[in-house]
Amino acid sequence: MGKLFGTNGVRGIFGEDFNLEFINDLVTSIANHYQSGKILVAVDGRNSSSIIEKIVSSALNYSGLDCHLAGLIPTPCLELATKSLGYDGGIMITASHNPPEYNGIKSVASDGVEISRDDEKKIEEIYFNQNWKKASKFGVTKNEDGAIQVYVDGIKSHVDVSKIISRKLKVALDLGNGAQAITVIRLCKELGCDVFTINENIDGNFPGRGSEPTPQNLSDLSNLVKNNQADLGIAFDGDGDRSIICDNEGKVITGDSSAILLCNYLLDKNPNSTVITCLNSGTTIEKLVSRTDSKVIRTKVGSVEVSRRMVVEGALVGFEENGGFMYGKHNQVRDGAMTLALVLDLLADSEKSLAENIRSLPISYTTKDKIPCSTDDADKVISQLLNEFPDSDTSDGIKITFDTQNWIMVRPSGTEPIIRIYAESNNQKNLDDLMSKYTKKINSIILR
Repeated sequence: MGKLFGTNGVRGIFGEDFNLEFINDLVTSIANHYQSGKILVAVDGRNSSSIIEKIVSSALNYSGLDCHLAGLIPTPCLELATKSLGYDGGIMITASHNPPEYNGIKSVASDGVEISRDDEKKIEEIYFNQNWKKASKFGVTKNEDGAIQVYVDGIKSHVDVSKIISRKLKVALDLGNGAQAITVIRLCKELGCDVFTINENIDGNFPGRGSEPTPQNLSDLSNLVKNNQADLGIAFDGDGDRSIICDNEGKVITGDSSAILLCNYLLDKNPNSTVITCLNSGTTIEKLVSRTDSKVIRTKVGSVEVSRRMVVEGALVGFEENGGFMYGKHNQVRDGAMTLALVLDLLADSEKSLAENIRSLPISYTTKDKIPCSTDDADKVISQLLNEFPDSDTSDGIKITFDTQNWIMVRPSGTEPIIRIYAESNNQKNLDDLMSKYTKKINSIILR
């Protein structure tokens, strides 16, 4: 049977592999999986999202399901509203951090978390068998106006609002021309923060710095922090579920480092907890959890893997190295605005600056890169590396572990025609050398 779902939803280039006929058939298959009820639908700011919304609504209605349109909101807002407002499921129209020509669909269960891998397989089976059931009556489409309020109030319920307000914190926001512009400015103002913004206009072409925040493209955020003496800066991806943090000195920190910062803060308040993270995250978290009698569980790469394991384990925290942080008491999904609120809560509860808080933690030396690569070439790379390192972990691509602090991981992307390379080492020079060596090795295998 063929495969539709990648690491995170179904994505493609709009008008090509992700065309109107495909979208109709995909959503009809999703509707057959849901079977009945009302589905919450939302869009990000991509140019094709409003067109796709019409196809999604029609396919749901034709399949007998009611469709409630929440409009342009971030993915975690759709997810929380699906759960909190009693929907039978949700559909988010987004391609997250992919380039502007892409779009996609994320399917959300009634618990507000992306559907499981098993449910993805069931939808794929319906799609490829074209086993669509005809509805006895059509569904209807309505508007849902309560999602944003539910989302902002939900985030605020997990932090000390009065203490944050009393600190009058300065926050620099790089909104990346994405969907968090709808919600996070409002959240900051309700938390009494002075707000400085760049790339705040929603634009599906992502003209500011692209749809994915990386340490390499956040120099404007760093300058915004320094020029306004902000307490922190934060940048969001296209659909607002991931975020990258910049400290008060203008230094952009990795997703691994920001996760360690928040884990340290939250585990102190909640000992004997569980943390879920992927194979490609750094090993610092294992050192951190021991002092609070907590534990770490590793999964394959992908927010679905982490989120669904969090539900099963009742985990306090989940995270990915790419800036995807999940707070279980709120919702077991990546949420950039919830991440920001937790950092504000940490700062309100601390006499130290953000930079000082980060410096007090164990140093993590991690990095990643990507190389354009076809599926066949990716298979060739992994096969060749496995021949050289036969004892490696192949549960998700290949992870070659040299010792407890030095490893390299290679896996094909589930969302783009690229191969991703992740690495960790015990110091910056060794990390740079390790990454350089294996980037050259992988390129040489591809070119053979």
